[in-house]
Amino acid sequence: MRSPFRYYHICEILNHYELQKQPLDRFIQKYFRFHKSIGSKDRQEIAQTVYVIFRHKGLIDSFCTPPITWEKRIEEYSRAIFFRHLDDPSLPPHIRTSFPLEYYQFFVDAYGIEKAEQIAKTCNTPAPITIRVNPLKTSRENLLNRLKSWQGICCSESPLGITFSKRIPFSSLEEFKKGFFEVQDEGSQLMSFLVNPSLHHQVLDYCAGGGGKTLAFGPCMQNQGQIYLYDTRQKALLQAKKRLKRAGIQNVQFLTENHLKRLLHKMDIVLLDVPCSGSGTLRRNPDMKWKFSSSHLTELVQLQRSIFHQGFSYAKQSGTIIYMTCSILPQENKQQVDYFLQHYPLSLEKTYGWLPQENGKDGFFASVFTKMLR
Repeated sequence: MRSPFRYYHICEILNHYELQKQPLDRFIQKYFRFHKSIGSKDRQEIAQTVYVIFRHKGLIDSFCTPPITWEKRIEEYSRAIFFRHLDDPSLPPHIRTSFPLEYYQFFVDAYGIEKAEQIAKTCNTPAPITIRVNPLKTSRENLLNRLKSWQGICCSESPLGITFSKRIPFSSLEEFKKGFFEVQDEGSQLMSFLVNPSLHHQVLDYCAGGGGKTLAFGPCMQNQGQIYLYDTRQKALLQAKKRLKRAGIQNVQFLTENHLKRLLHKMDIVLLDVPCSGSGTLRRNPDMKWKFSSSHLTELVQLQRSIFHQGFSYAKQSGTIIYMTCSILPQENKQQVDYFLQHYPLSLEKTYGWLPQENGKDGFFASVFTKMLR
């Protein structure tokens, strides 16, 4: 590590990350906010180093002598010898792809040996930098012209997506402050468009979080109809309020648990973007693979079923229920769909899903159901 300044902050981030529970990206953002003396170039290099170490921690650890510390990992990263072993056949595949053995085995069980290694390698590549244009305020062509110095190109599938070849200080751009766009992976955009409400629909975004999916499908309603947002995380809903206001989406209501009862059996569309393992988005959250356990996956499966049971009650007869994850594990996807069809009066209309693609979309899954008469 050539720069003592960068080395110090990399060590601080890695050592203090383990003492808290925030995801890595949020923790790094918070760290930089508290250390404003770190310039933009240093921030980029520090963050990139931390992410590469997390992506390849398993392989790096195989070259470290016990007891393994973050300092030893940084030293091994600086030597860069581990990069020569990314395809070393003498190493077990879960080591050369830097995955916990238990997690890697889930990929093998679902997709076979060759595909599992390909998936794991893709998860270790940088994620694309993609935004979604807000059609309430501008067009993709107009925004491309305004941001032409950043060399954006149109996404191949999302009609509102633009991908950039380098990182951009989005939050400082006037176009972002005016609500012309939001940062969103192309796969996430395509999932959001599945909602496809009409102008007068009543839509419940039941696991709304920061409002990302509503921000994507909301503009097509042209501020007609009604979108209800609910989440158990009130801080996330406060963030959603700010983002939706900036985007100019006004046909929204934010609900508490006490207000949900009045929506029972009345919603045209219920969106269930449920908590999941995030196995399709590990490029953006490489720290999460080191927190994975089969017991936690079992808990998530039960939570997803509970959320679906709750969400089902809000859809009206012949209403639409959309079950969605950013997972590529069948335990959270196909097996859940089979369970829902067995236990609820539903008609499966369509299912979408794809694996994470190098230089392309994150991995996502969704099934669209129609609620039938009992």
